[in-house]
Amino acid sequence: MRPRVIPVLLLDRRRRLVKTQGFSAPTYIGDPFNVVRIFNEKEVDEICVLDIEATHDGRMPDIGFLRELAAECFMPIAYGGGITSVADCEAVMKSGIEKVVIGTMAPTSSLVQQVAADFGSSSVCVCIDIRGSGNTARVVIRRAEHALDHLPVAYARWLEGQGAGEILLQSVDRDGAREGYDLDLIQAVSKAISIPLIAVGGAGTHAHLRAGLQAGASAVASGSAFVFIGKLRGVLVSYPVGVELDAILA
Repeated sequence: MRPRVIPVLLLDRRRRLVKTQGFSAPTYIGDPFNVVRIFNEKEVDEICVLDIEATHDGRMPDIGFLRELAAECFMPIAYGGGITSVADCEAVMKSGIEKVVIGTMAPTSSLVQQVAADFGSSSVCVCIDIRGSGNTARVVIRRAEHALDHLPVAYARWLEGQGAGEILLQSVDRDGAREGYDLDLIQAVSKAISIPLIAVGGAGTHAHLRAGLQAGASAVASGSAFVFIGKLRGVLVSYPVGVELDAILA
């Protein structure tokens, strides 16, 4: 199977698509249904939809909204945001979502283990948010407001043992910067685990996506690379096709 190239769509509490920088300063992108229709036409591998304010607000996943979104979407969807229980995961997947993304609850509960046991590891993606780099890199949760005393490599190994089917590895410091992934982080974590690693956080060009794969990622994801154009961050929804996609995957 060839590596996946995955757009990441961020939802705010008003169900609008936004793009952040360093997990803050959201820029409005557009209506999620319109953007999904564009990605349908471009035959995107899959999309990852994250409600970035659900956990902060204490909101459960909006199952009605997810059902409508899944009905519009021709490609697999992963969803994260506000998931706190196995019942939440079951409801999300019954709405038409193929995979749940667990973040804040992963280190403080047995949720990953329980969901993997009930629905299979392939249904569970765990998001690891990282602040810092090299020896200073630490796992953070709750939109990077709370730091854990966990090193990225050890934490990823532990999550694999809990039953995670894949890891979404995100550099908070590089989020929205469009200057490239933390390649050293990707390389270190990917070598330590046997499950797929999806790199996200920092990509702004097709060259950055390719570099993430070369560093060891099984798949590469981005928001900025698929919704912005130019230095002024003009909004343009796009996706590499044909020779562009071949160049990334070469």
